[in-house]
Amino acid sequence: MQGISFRRSSVAGLPAGSGSALPALLLVGLFFIMPVVALLLRSVTDPEPGLQNYATLFGSGTYVRVFLNTFLVASVVTAVTILVAFPVAWMLAIMPPAMGSIVFGSIVLSMWTNLLTRTYAWMVLLQRTGVINRALMGLGIIHEPLPLINNLAGVTIGMVYIMLPFMILPLVGTLRAIDPMTLRAAALCGASPFEAFRRILLPLSLPGVAAGGLMVFVMSLGYFVTPALLGGTSNMMLAEMIAQTVQSLLNWGLGSAAAFVLLVVTMALYAIQLRLVGARRAGGGI
Repeated sequence: MQGISFRRSSVAGLPAGSGSALPALLLVGLFFIMPVVALLLRSVTDPEPGLQNYATLFGSGTYVRVFLNTFLVASVVTAVTILVAFPVAWMLAIMPPAMGSIVFGSIVLSMWTNLLTRTYAWMVLLQRTGVINRALMGLGIIHEPLPLINNLAGVTIGMVYIMLPFMILPLVGTLRAIDPMTLRAAALCGASPFEAFRRILLPLSLPGVAAGGLMVFVMSLGYFVTPALLGGTSNMMLAEMIAQTVQSLLNWGLGSAAAFVLLVVTMALYAIQLRLVGARRAGGGI
């Protein structure tokens, strides 16, 4: 029949072709939007309607210290992870493909190892009578065991080890996309290795650093197992506080408020990164 169109009509006022996205939208609404809304409602209705949970959260010195400690630990872990991951990613980017595949596979394989098992392994390694302290004392580097557990040092070591793959993976992709001839041209023009790194390699690798850094920072904000086992009470992080508030104190309202604040901070950081990356692209920085 001439003139008849078989174009799929819009569904419920949505653009044509959007019907295929409805299952995904329903899943997002069911498993993400509804729990977030329920979390927000509980934070302002339990035990009674109002903002008393948020007032308690930001008015108590104890909770404020937990917030500050959470951001401190996340910042330190992110910075150390970047410093450790960058040379590893650069090595993977320039080494022969066969060797690079083996090293890359080893890094990915570490992500499949049970998190609790890895954390308990670090507890054994870092304790006062652990392998690290005994090795350092045997070499004569130290005379007394170092306090490497139940403090910021232990949390940082354990979390950096766990976060390294999440920093290395985006960095490798970015570094492999950089043309090696760019660095050779800089060397031919008289640039020192440090100048070539500072003015060429580092700026070109910033998208990978930003993507990996945001991922590590956001994951560190909500981490629970490693800080709980390797950190002490003075290094409590927000996720551990939420768990204790809900499980021990049965204060669902306060726990929901803390979890919602953590979610808002995470989404704000992601929005800032998208805005900065968009600005760099618009300005030709990437």
